Amino acid sequence: MKSQEKASAAGGVPAVEARDIVKRFGPTTALNGAGIAIAEGETHALVGRNGAGKSTLVSILTGLQRPDEGEVRFAGEPAPPLADRDAWRRRVACVYQKSTIIPTLTVAENLFLNRQTERGAIRWRALRTRAGDLLEQYGVAVDAEAMAGDLGVEQRQLLEIARALSFGARFIILDEPTAQLDGPAIQRLFERMRALREQGVTMMFISHHLEEVYEICQSVSVFRDARHIVTAPVGELPHQRLVDAMTGEATAAYAYRSRTVPASAPVVLAARGLTLAGRYEAVDLEVRAGEVVGLAGSGSSGKVGLAETLVGLRRADAGTVSVGGAAVRPGDIPAALEAGLGFVPQDRHREGFVPLLSIAENATMPIARKLGRYGAVSPARRRERGARMIAELDIKTTGPDQPVGDLSGGNAQKVVLARALADDPRALVMINPTAGVDVKAKHALLGAVEDAAGRGAGAVLVSDELDDLRICDRVLVMFHGRVVKDVPRGWTDTELVAAMEGIEDR
Repeated sequence: MKSQEKASAAGGVPAVEARDIVKRFGPTTALNGAGIAIAEGETHALVGRNGAGKSTLVSILTGLQRPDEGEVRFAGEPAPPLADRDAWRRRVACVYQKSTIIPTLTVAENLFLNRQTERGAIRWRALRTRAGDLLEQYGVAVDAEAMAGDLGVEQRQLLEIARALSFGARFIILDEPTAQLDGPAIQRLFERMRALREQGVTMMFISHHLEEVYEICQSVSVFRDARHIVTAPVGELPHQRLVDAMTGEATAAYAYRSRTVPASAPVVLAARGLTLAGRYEAVDLEVRAGEVVGLAGSGSSGKVGLAETLVGLRRADAGTVSVGGAAVRPGDIPAALEAGLGFVPQDRHREGFVPLLSIAENATMPIARKLGRYGAVSPARRRERGARMIAELDIKTTGPDQPVGDLSGGNAQKVVLARALADDPRALVMINPTAGVDVKAKHALLGAVEDAAGRGAGAVLVSDELDDLRICDRVLVMFHGRVVKDVPRGWTDTELVAAMEGIEDR
């Protein structure tokens, strides 16, 4: 039974459906006869590997792209013309992984951007009152007068949802909404989603975290290689069958490698007495050559701030960082990189790459000085190194000259890791390196980290994913800014989560 037939059988005319969609970009077919149908008031998951066609479908469902073939319908009616943006906003909105909130405007200004007034001068007090009423209606605990740039990721997402609903849209697309949230924030988001569903809002939920699909969604559609593969209620599609549908083959769990780090191995990265007010205090850390050390904890544990201090993004109030036994100047990113650190930042869109530059240009930034003479970079040598990195990390691309902004999320993240590895670093610092990538890309990224450890690099891996942390030789658990437990490999989920949540006798 096709996806639209399933939705119709479940509850009449679908709230939204795309039928037989074909979309080509030059020689590349991004969607090939694909479709989806979502029943009114349903939370419907769309899953698939990076490059499966999910993003292209989103652009078509939101009126940003016109399909070459096929049609989109809302509540049985044809979609409006692409030029009628107001009509599209009344039907659908997307909360992207990359926020569209303008940080230099207030919450109220973001909520009513380009519609502050119907005519005449803006009445600011009335605007703030309208914004406050809207935020209260949808349960968003944010001050309407606050600057949007001061909001956290969770608050920005809820603000975008409230803004979408204020246009009258009853169909919301959530694209990787949990990629940058910790456990408690994810649960709060899910509570809001459940409340919206009770109000009749229809949602399409895109995520690579399949456990979330089973927790929050009623049905799921799988795309693979630009085609629709299957649609089913989540209760009728067990986890392994879902993964197999995504990959087209039986996919084994990641095989974590056995590794022994001798006590005599040199310390390649160390921190002594690091303190940053409001984030962490008195942290000591040692990472030996060939060792992978995890940092785990809630969003308020201080783990991200600590990692960013190690590479110079933040300047500690007290304490020292050393690489290879030599102290690194606090808050100096170039000095940290020069000392031999490779870094994978938390937000690849803002900090990880330059989207308009090519794969080769992005991946070779740390070694540009080595690719030519007298300050000039040899394009041929840059492309050659880029091609080598593409092969080593299995980056799906047309070649080293393709802009990184054209890649899928998983392949863009591989470019970020390629850049971190480009200068054969002594140590890596990585923050949520597998966020927003599919299962095969995740395996490739974790494998590259283990390869680097096998060559003698040390690594600090910050992750909200327990499966990521399984490659670690030990995991340091942080709670309210302090390291409270050093857990060796072989831990259970219950043991680690209990320490992270502060509910065990430490």
